[in-house]
Amino acid sequence: MSNDTKFLLDESKLPKAWYNINADMPVPPEPVLNPQTLEPVTPDFLSVLFPMSLIMQEISTEAQIEIPEPVREIYKLWRPTPMFRARRLELALDTPAHIYYKYEGVSPVGSHKPNTAVPQAFYNKEAGTKALTTETGAGQWGSALAMACNFFDLDLEVYMVKVSYNQKPYRRMVIENYGAEVYASPTDRTQYGRSVLAEHPDSPGSLGIAISEAVEAAATSGGAKKYSLGSVLNHVLMHQTVIGEETLLQMEMAGEYPDVIVACTGGGSNFGGFAFPFVRENLKNGKKTTIIAAEPAASPSLTRGTYTFDYGDTAKMAPVVKMHTLGHGFVPPTIHAGGLRYHGMAPQVSALVNNGDIQAQSVPQLETFQAAMAFTRAEGIIPAPESTHAIAVALREAMKCKESGEKKVIAFNLSGHGHFDMAAYDAFNKGQLEDYEYPAEAIAEAMKELPEVG
Repeated sequence: MSNDTKFLLDESKLPKAWYNINADMPVPPEPVLNPQTLEPVTPDFLSVLFPMSLIMQEISTEAQIEIPEPVREIYKLWRPTPMFRARRLELALDTPAHIYYKYEGVSPVGSHKPNTAVPQAFYNKEAGTKALTTETGAGQWGSALAMACNFFDLDLEVYMVKVSYNQKPYRRMVIENYGAEVYASPTDRTQYGRSVLAEHPDSPGSLGIAISEAVEAAATSGGAKKYSLGSVLNHVLMHQTVIGEETLLQMEMAGEYPDVIVACTGGGSNFGGFAFPFVRENLKNGKKTTIIAAEPAASPSLTRGTYTFDYGDTAKMAPVVKMHTLGHGFVPPTIHAGGLRYHGMAPQVSALVNNGDIQAQSVPQLETFQAAMAFTRAEGIIPAPESTHAIAVALREAMKCKESGEKKVIAFNLSGHGHFDMAAYDAFNKGQLEDYEYPAEAIAEAMKELPEVG
């Protein structure tokens, strides 16, 4: 065991390939369905939205997908990212557990999101795409894709969930600083946005609505624009596995191996990126790590949703996938973890939870901010509200060790910093935040509109 606190890899250790969980899934994949016909999608259908290179990654069963050299060169602006042992936090908690965290907040935009934004922009540029559309919740994905599109000279329009657009103006400004256009969704720019506003003029928006607008903007552009997604799909989670692959090397440097790993989950991107290489080690190499997905009690797709086929967006334009879902009509409460307010979960994450390979825990909003304050005061980093869910579950596990006396090794992914989320911390410090648990009757109502898949 190392006595170090910080574990750094040099650029020579930057992964040369992404890990594709499809190669090792313990359960067969469910088909992705056309939202109009509910038949398996064809490459022609998907090609309206994505370049063929990303479509082929989506369906690939190769374990390793080589990272293009231009992407690796841009990764070197911030990768490999550091891993820390949280020694001061361990002392503050008086726990025998050893706590480690991988810190993705060192990227130029302050989160893990560029790990997939850069390759998506690269493959689109390579395919001759001129412009992209996308959605964003808290603004981290929009910021990352705006940066990536700037690097590859692509235009970008971003549909940002309205409540986050208003709560997080600095993220909007970052997006604009990279040259992209950003709109508060629902907007009057799309047919679907106008229909939402007609029925709910004060709609706070949701990721499902924003996805619908971004998909419509691309699909109706006559081929002028493609669509880019920041979570949920296989190629997105695969690009993020640079996180977990680096962490495995850094745990070797630390001379320990995690008994428990934790990451927050909204659509599954940072969780999949951190966890999938550890899932592989469990499935193929006999490791026994407990893998926990941490989600908000206000948007509990894994812990209270149904594992079934559902639309990926509110307007029923995006493909239908089998996932844990709260129903595509789900409009979440205005909690501050904007990046976790999605109605569904990545199909691979959902399947692994359903199969028992991954556990899930939900966390109330106040507990996440209490955990964030404990972490900040011990380690000095202010985490993004999304990342606080991972911290809260890591603290739960550390306190179990305190009670039992077990010296477990716990590792979590700190997926981004909270420098643009200080309004949330201000509200917490003033006692203005509340817990919210999504009501069972609202979930039951949403389940009535699931697609009827044979």
